[in-house]
Amino acid sequence: MIRFEKVSFHHPNGQMALNDVNLEISPGEITAIVGENGAGKTTLVRHINGLLKPSEGEVSVLGMNTRKVSIAKLSKSVGIVFQNPDHQLFSDTVSNEILFGLTNFHFGETASKERLEWALEQFDLKDYRERSPMMLSGGEKKRLCIACILAWEPQIIILDEPTVGQDYFQKERIREMLLEQRDAGKIVIIVSHDIEFLWPLQPKLIAMSSGSIIAHGGASEILSRDDIIQRSKLITPQLLELWKKVPLDGPPASDVKEAAERISNLSVWV
Repeated sequence: MIRFEKVSFHHPNGQMALNDVNLEISPGEITAIVGENGAGKTTLVRHINGLLKPSEGEVSVLGMNTRKVSIAKLSKSVGIVFQNPDHQLFSDTVSNEILFGLTNFHFGETASKERLEWALEQFDLKDYRERSPMMLSGGEKKRLCIACILAWEPQIIILDEPTVGQDYFQKERIREMLLEQRDAGKIVIIVSHDIEFLWPLQPKLIAMSSGSIIAHGGASEILSRDDIIQRSKLITPQLLELWKKVPLDGPPASDVKEAAERISNLSVWV
């Protein structure tokens, strides 16, 4: 469980980045945080692994008060992928980048090798195992960062803009892996502007603006509200736009296959 209680955060220059945030995130669910640039999304998630401490209020992560525990202790349970991979990568080879976390968290030699091979395979990085991370493309760097985090299997996974530089195939693989993590009882948090990527996941959605949470609920509910779309500067998912124009009952489809099946079953077209 992650709990924010009356959390506010001020930058050293006095600018407020979070304003009286109250929030609970439970295991076994995917939560997406959306909003315009500067809304406070990244600031919020950096409170979860202790990189930032609240100016007011308290943050509790898996029963630990982030004011009272070290970043090192939180890091074993909280894996975070930064928006910019260059802020996260430092090893001489792709393999050593993945092995660093496994070694640091005391995985044995056999387990480390198994997790390394799993990560290289899952994220299409086998051909680059001896290459410097700095020589990878932007999308490959992002996948490497995700691979490093998932390799050590933290209880909480935070991804800041995970789809940057990814083609459709890679986005689908990332989506499938996130669903697997959710089904395994992990807490998965995604910060993203990529609404089309988020829509099929049907996450719990947190919409932010100017450091405050302006809406919190199911994706269909939040993204159907024009006032939230406008305040958060979001784009309505294409399937949701389609559903407004097609005479179908029930909630909007979460993916293209479901939409096609339900539309093909219409007996009367107007």
